[in-house]
Amino acid sequence: MPVAELRGVTKRYGAVEALRGVDLAIAPGELVSLLGPNGAGKTTAVRILLGLAAPTSGEAQVFGCHPACHQARVRRGALLQVGKVPDTLKVREHIELFSTYYEKPLPLAETISAAGLAGIENRLFGALSGGQKQRVLFALAICGNPPLLFLDEPTVGLDVESRRALWGRIRGFVARGGSVLLTTHHLEEADALAHRIAVINQGRIVAEGTPAAIKAQTQTSGLEDAFLAIMRENGSPLEEVIQ
Repeated sequence: MPVAELRGVTKRYGAVEALRGVDLAIAPGELVSLLGPNGAGKTTAVRILLGLAAPTSGEAQVFGCHPACHQARVRRGALLQVGKVPDTLKVREHIELFSTYYEKPLPLAETISAAGLAGIENRLFGALSGGQKQRVLFALAICGNPPLLFLDEPTVGLDVESRRALWGRIRGFVARGGSVLLTTHHLEEADALAHRIAVINQGRIVAEGTPAAIKAQTQTSGLEDAFLAIMRENGSPLEEVIQ
């Protein structure tokens, strides 16, 4: 049974159809990367699975229930592109606070270790570097010991070293049996982390498979070239894809 699923989901905002009959499932222990140009529908899909938006038609389920139900909320974590917490609390204070929202959170020391925060747990959030802040937000996503994570552009704005470090934390989460839905504009990131890739364009899933299968389908050697080829096949102007 999928841990999260969209079945025939359509989402309209007035005259704009952000999602058009999307089917997407995430299996236990699987990292699925949802790729697409700006405005393709990635964030809308994530918001629906988080229970922050309702589909116009179709069905969304997380752990077999509505995404906004209590059972779903306490079994998933999220690191969103717009994540922000107060600057005036210490790292450990943020983690301790977020942990109280869950029934069986990870021990504080385990969360700090898993997120790579050892040595800075007593520093104020506002005094941290960009990479350190992102690791704290990752810690807040995993502190409740969830089996499912939603990561929406988790490495945006990070330097190469910080990005690779966060990749390691994500791999560690999956190695422990966690499932992940990842959205990213870094094609290298999706290639390195994903078990399966779904490409969305203009609200529809237009390609799906392992990174190797996506590259074989387009007869390309790199995921970036494969992605651009899929976009061209589906009528997206190149300037929209690469902006």
